[in-house]
This record gives sequence, C-alpha cells and structure tokens, in this order.
Amino acid sequence: MATAVAPDDRIESIDVVRGVALFGVLIVNLITGFRVSIFQQFSGTTSAEANADHVVERIVSLAFEFKAICLFALLFGLGLAIQFDRLGRHGRPLYWLFRRLAVLLAFGLIHLLLIWNGDILTEYALAGLIVLPLLLLPSGELLAAAIGLLVLYAAGPVLLSSLWPNATMLQEHVALATQVYSAGSLGEVWRFSWHELPLILLLHLFIFPRTLALFLLGALLWRAGVLKRPHDFSDEMILAAILGIVGGAALTAADAHGFLTRLGASGAFLRALTPVLLALGYGAALIALMQLSAARRLLSIFAPVGRMAFTNYVLQSVIFGFIFFGYGLGQFGRMGAAMAFVLGVAVYIAQLVLSKWWLRRYRFGPIEWLWRTLMYGAAQPMRKAARNAACGR
Repeated sequence: MATAVAPDDRIESIDVVRGVALFGVLIVNLITGFRVSIFQQFSGTTSAEANADHVVERIVSLAFEFKAICLFALLFGLGLAIQFDRLGRHGRPLYWLFRRLAVLLAFGLIHLLLIWNGDILTEYALAGLIVLPLLLLPSGELLAAAIGLLVLYAAGPVLLSSLWPNATMLQEHVALATQVYSAGSLGEVWRFSWHELPLILLLHLFIFPRTLALFLLGALLWRAGVLKRPHDFSDEMILAAILGIVGGAALTAADAHGFLTRLGASGAFLRALTPVLLALGYGAALIALMQLSAARRLLSIFAPVGRMAFTNYVLQSVIFGFIFFGYGLGQFGRMGAAMAFVLGVAVYIAQLVLSKWWLRRYRFGPIEWLWRTLMYGAAQPMRKAARNAACGR
C-alpha cells in the first residue's frame, strides 16, 4: 500500500532550497501582487514614492521576480520525478500522482477563488497533469521537449499581444482595483477578483510553457542523480552556480540596457532563458553549500519552512489578504515597498519559528497532511508520537 514518505527519508537539501525559494515567492507576491495591483507593472506606472521604495522595487525585480518562481517550478518537477520513482515501487505511479495532482487542483481552485487570485497552485496542478505521462519518456526526449517549450515561451509576447489590453486600459483597471481592494467588503473583493480572472488567465497562458519546461528540467535533474548523490557532483554544482548566477546576471544587465531587444528573436529567447539560468544558479549554489558542514548547519534553518511550503504559502495569502484588503486593514495601494519588504521578512521569520515548532510534534504541516490523506484515501499518521507507537506495535 502506497503511503506518504517518512520525514526521516526526506532529502534535506531539497527542503532547504524550497524554503529559500518560498522567501523569494513571498517577497515578489507581496511587493507586486498584494500591496498593489499585479497589473500595475504592465501599465507604465510606478508605486514608488520614496527612494527606499524605488530601491526595494528594483532589487525585487532584478533578484527575485521570475527567478524565485522558476526555482519553485524546478523543485515541483523534481518532486514529481521523486514521487514517480517512489510510487513505482508500489505499482501504478501515474494513478497515485494523478490523485495527488487532482487534490492539488481542488486546493488551488479554493485558493484562487476565495483567498487570492494570484494563486499558482492551480497552474501547477494542470501543468503537472500534462507532464505526468511525459515522465515515461527517455531523458533525451524530455530535454528536447523542455527546450521547445522555452522557445514557445519566448514567442509568448508575440502570440498573446493581440489579446493584451493597452496601457490606458490597464491604468484604468489598476485605479479601480486600488479602490475596491483597499475599501471593499469581502463580497466586493471576491467579485472583483473573479472579474480579473480573464486577465489573470492571460498571464498564466504566457508563463505556462515555461512552467512545463521547468517541470521537465526538474525531472531531468532527479534522473541525473544530482540530489541522490550530491557529493559526486560537487564540482559540477559549483560550476553550475557560477555559470547560472554570472550568466543570468549578465543577461539581466543586457536586457536592462536594451541589448537583448536589438537581437530580435535570439534576444527574446535569451530573455526567456535568463530567469531559468538564475534559478538553476541559485539552486546549484545552495546544493553546493549544503555539502559544507558549517553552511549546512546555517542553511538547515530553512528546511522546516520548506517542508511546510504548502501550508506556509496559503497562510501568507490569508495574512496578506487581511492586511491589504478592505475587509481587513485596507493597506492596498497605501503601503510603500520598503515597509512591505520589512513586513514580508517579519512574516517569513515567524513562519520559520512556527514551522520548526510544529514539525517537532507532527510529521506534516496541516495542509500537507490533508493533501496526503486525500491522495491516499486514508488518514496518514500525524503526530510523531502516534507514528512511533505504531512502529512499536
């Protein structure tokens, strides 16, 4: 009978990378999605009213935006491949993973419709369902598919340009969003967030090929054995970290100065590749550091929040929804980026502490437990003491 993996069998370095990636996702969501309309960045206006706010927005854009979510997508694909191998020992891995993704889709729709329409869970569930049968393919074909999808992602702005509203329409939408989200009741916020879904869908259509490509690249990393035998790949991880971070930073700078635009289609592909390179570089750097005992002790503080990433992600949406929307404190459009960054760091530190405390007592985070219970169709042992007693019997 297939069951959830035991905590002692988890790969700590993956949880660490996921925990660090979650911080980047939190900061990007907070600065560009909860604090102001997610469409403000496309409307040709800025919310920065002070130098500190401008600096924070610039740092988030260059260091975190797209990179953190790319790293998260790589980890999701990696997790699918791990589960595929593990469940294959019990038989019917596609069946169990289909159930896993179907439950995730249900959670994602609840989060999308009732908590925050910036949800990524729904897209990940749908992308996972597409990638699932591709896990049966050989590695060469997976790599070719990933490259093809990145090319499609690079062509996205051209393919979707006719559907995207102009700057004036976006500015009007941002103004209305600021009015409703900052002062609206829960019902009004819900109705407006549902009204935004067609525009949100266009954003997801734009990044969907990249998400699929990153899932496949994550699966390829697992097949290569990088996470199974990290000590055997120390030199490769250091090289990947240097190439990814330096190459990604160079492409980011080139794009900021308009050099990539002048290259036409080649520049579009390099622009699409930039966050992927940086995500690979960030991940490789963390994996390499985890091989050093001193760095491992330091980085291990991120493992609990990574193990509870699902719960922490949803909890962040609940907290920030209350702080920024009208049914709570109504700070939408009012809080500067610098103050929001401080708020994000404070919430993340609280989640670090809470996650460590929780996992000393329980095997999973609350939503992780419910996810696994619904997936396997049987209540999973929750308390560590209960599991130990069951093992004793």
